[in-house]
Amino acid sequence: MSSLDRSREAVRAGADGVLDILHPLITLGRGVGRLALMARSWWDRTPKDRRGPALFVSAVCVIVVGLMPYGPALALVGVVGAAAWYGRGHGAADAQAGPDEEETARLEAVYEALVPYFAVPDDPHPDPLYTHNGEWARVFEEFEFTDEGRIARLLLRYPAHFRDGEPEERLRVEQLLSAKSGRGREYHFCWDEERNRLEMSVLGPLPSGIHAQRFVTGPGEVLLGFTDPEAVPLTVPVADDEGTRDVPPVIWRTGARSTESHLLAVGVPGSGTSTLLRSVVLQALEHGDVLVVDGSGAGEYACLMGRSGVLAVESSLVGALASLEWAVHETERRLMSASRARQVGRAVPYDLRRPLWIVLDRPAVLSHLAAAEGRRDPQDLLQVPLRHGRAARVTVAVAEQFECMEGLGHAVRAYTRARVVLGPASREETRAVLGEPPRSAPAYDTPPGRGLVRLGTGPVLRLQVPATPDPYDETSGETERAAVQALLPERASTGRA
Repeated sequence: MSSLDRSREAVRAGADGVLDILHPLITLGRGVGRLALMARSWWDRTPKDRRGPALFVSAVCVIVVGLMPYGPALALVGVVGAAAWYGRGHGAADAQAGPDEEETARLEAVYEALVPYFAVPDDPHPDPLYTHNGEWARVFEEFEFTDEGRIARLLLRYPAHFRDGEPEERLRVEQLLSAKSGRGREYHFCWDEERNRLEMSVLGPLPSGIHAQRFVTGPGEVLLGFTDPEAVPLTVPVADDEGTRDVPPVIWRTGARSTESHLLAVGVPGSGTSTLLRSVVLQALEHGDVLVVDGSGAGEYACLMGRSGVLAVESSLVGALASLEWAVHETERRLMSASRARQVGRAVPYDLRRPLWIVLDRPAVLSHLAAAEGRRDPQDLLQVPLRHGRAARVTVAVAEQFECMEGLGHAVRAYTRARVVLGPASREETRAVLGEPPRSAPAYDTPPGRGLVRLGTGPVLRLQVPATPDPYDETSGETERAAVQALLPERASTGRA
């Protein structure tokens, strides 16, 4: 053996000895770093309105531990033990081990499936990123798997020539990744056009099992449902079968200062659009009056008839036209009375400040009946409340099905800036309603009340509507029906308006 080889062996043996001696310190350092990352992740997930109390409780705990006998020493031992636990068994050897055989097969299958989408014929590049029998490790920069061996997160590179600015091209790749990663889950896609990176992650389940109740909202605020914790900066307390918990809400703000003062909900039969409108009506009755027009005639709102604050519940064409004509005159009266009050420097009367809600379910059916009988289209009567409702404190909420979207009038499409899509819907259908494609791929089987929401020009959020069934529907759960029954106002002594 030459002197150079002996020197290399000596250096390697010395380095191994040093690593053996410093291994406990390396393990502790790695554990401390992971504990710091866990603390940072917890801080990022904590809503802003709860960070102050969390810091206060943490400071109190530190003070109590410091005042206890042997408290600092015990705390130091606990931190060292936790660092040793989290720093063990995840060293360089494990990092070099990489995925196991089954996980490697999954990554290779995803890579080969992506080749037709990211590769180009006769690519002049001497070593393209995507080619058949290529190296998947070059493009998959980060990946995570669940305990069942399914892909939970994937960060990949794609070539610069890919047309990532075209929604159709993105959709093809997202559909492929969703299919290869497993159906039955919802995926979030984040495209980084500047760095040519695509990150796919599995979304957690939305809050479920929450029935209708008095939510913590202010005047002019309506809780449409619940969304992901990282999507909104606040939470509200809700009660369910297991007790009370804090969940992230989607709050729709109405009134004179709202930029999206009217709502449009679209879905397929059984997706929960009527449930959403019932939830909105129950919350609106707390501070205002409601006029309900049920175009389907299925009796979904029969529980509201004769209740205090409910001006009318109409399901016939004649009744709907009469009620909407009254709504037009009421909107004009509110505008003129408010204008006269401001001209003489007086406050707006109370009856003008009390919100008026106009709720329409399936208006396209009524429009079809009106055309068949030669009557006026009920949607034409919505133009005044939709156009001037913000100043007159009149809010319109409309629900329709996808197959009847063409029957919606121009005024409904133009002035309903709060949009909801419930149930299974294609990317094109969602974009047509919300104005922007979602960044997540829906699950194969979408439960009732699950969908997407967009308020104005805000982001597209996932939505789970609280369970608000018809209390007269015996096929619904007894707990949910009892919750709706408890929220209904008392019977009014007088008739409708």
